[in-house]
Amino acid sequence: MIVNFLFSHYTYRRMTILILGAQGNLGTQLAKLLAAEYNVVAWDRDDLDVLDFKLLAAKIKELSPELVINAAAYNNVDKCEDKTEYEMALKLNRDLPAKLADLCLALGAVLIHYSSDYVFNGTPEKMEFLEDDTPNPINKYGESKFLGEREVLRRFEEGLSGYLIRTSKLFGPRGTSPQAKPSFFDIMLDLAQNKKELIVVNEELSCFTYTPDLAEASKRLWELEVPFGTYHLVNEGACTWHDGVQELFRLKKMKVVMRAVRSENLARAARRPKFSVLKNTKVRKLRPWKLALKEYLEN
Repeated sequence: MIVNFLFSHYTYRRMTILILGAQGNLGTQLAKLLAAEYNVVAWDRDDLDVLDFKLLAAKIKELSPELVINAAAYNNVDKCEDKTEYEMALKLNRDLPAKLADLCLALGAVLIHYSSDYVFNGTPEKMEFLEDDTPNPINKYGESKFLGEREVLRRFEEGLSGYLIRTSKLFGPRGTSPQAKPSFFDIMLDLAQNKKELIVVNEELSCFTYTPDLAEASKRLWELEVPFGTYHLVNEGACTWHDGVQELFRLKKMKVVMRAVRSENLARAARRPKFSVLKNTKVRKLRPWKLALKEYLEN
């Protein structure tokens, strides 16, 4: 009788998970996956201004979630080089995670925060990065993400329970927000319909990451109570943008004329790291990116 009561009480009081940026490309997949098992509260820009920290604190304290997932971020790499845009990037990529970390620390909640391979700048002598390697960003976007990492890691030292997850080159189903960006592969497919020749960078070696796989891996970290800390979650297999497009058109059985160029040949405001391969040395590896891409195209 006591056992039955405890079981029914547990199933009635499902754990509450708060997702910020819940209608973005990653946030949509997280909400979809977690809602089947947990009480998911999904907030996006139409629900709450996450930079109104006073209101944010009041709402989160009222909700009292067990887990907070921060999928809200500034991610326009080139615009971030502008001074005004960089100030906005700092608010979203540094100040917001700092505030969330403080709130989670006070509430005893777990925080999941996402960062980027762009916190690193590789060289031909060091193309791959482990979880504990020291960041060295070369653009303002990467700098803003690194500063956010520092805020979260500082709270880890103060007792915050959480996961700092670095990832790269996200692709997958488009988020439900009107502001959600199409992924690189979607852009390439669209351009192939209208361009006689595609110009694609054959540098910037890193890893693609399929958002449904990243959502599942993030869920697994928390559910399995993996030790708190920094993790790299990417689909296996390093490649350039050009490698990715070649595989895309091979799977689609499309004949597209492509011209490979160096990063310097494109007029972009921000420099990109030529090598930023994230190595996952701590947890179960995600499947190869080619298999994930195949599934995405089939679905």
